[in-house]
Amino acid sequence: MTVQALAFLLQIDIWEMVGRGGPLTIAVLAILLVFSIFSWAIIFSKWSALRSARAADRRFLRAFRKANGLDAVMVASEQFKPAPLVSVFEFGYEEVHRQAAARGTVTNKLAIERSLQLGTNEELAKLERNMNWLATTASVSPFIGLFGTVLGIIRAFQGLGVQGSASLRAVAPGISEALIATAVGLAAAIPAAIFYNYFGHSIREIGTRMDDFSLEFLNMAERSFGE
Repeated sequence: MTVQALAFLLQIDIWEMVGRGGPLTIAVLAILLVFSIFSWAIIFSKWSALRSARAADRRFLRAFRKANGLDAVMVASEQFKPAPLVSVFEFGYEEVHRQAAARGTVTNKLAIERSLQLGTNEELAKLERNMNWLATTASVSPFIGLFGTVLGIIRAFQGLGVQGSASLRAVAPGISEALIATAVGLAAAIPAAIFYNYFGHSIREIGTRMDDFSLEFLNMAERSFGE
């Protein structure tokens, strides 16, 4: 009987099983589909943004290290605009320029450090945008799928009570329909969890690079305007 039931399940079309689900089950699947679509849209967008940011950071850092001073870097920074390091540089440069214009030299190193930190925080906030959606999808989707499965199993057993049959062949289609919700929930959650962790690691690396760049910026500022 078990082999016959499994063979029967393999012959059932998934879309046909979804179509036989109740309104609540279909609503659960629709919600999971929305979560999945938004998650994949964020994944592709974030992948492209982080790749562009890393490449632009590398180009800008090479130009920064070859430059003779902050003014030369400022002139060349426009061509590296996608780089998070450019934003950090601009925050620091504005503070250095204010101090140099007022006193002819850099006198408040702490103010420059705060400006650089503000630039770093702003860029990290941009990079982390929509990451909470991936985290929510990863944590909530399995439970939404489980909820749909529980509803489907309840419907299957209610159907058994009406039919008065308790055979595996009678209950298997209903349970298989119910388990689709769990499968869809996992299909939405697993990629979201994987890429949330991957992107989080990449963003932390970029954050560390910005912190290191702040030290290089301070060194150049002292060489250019220090007493």
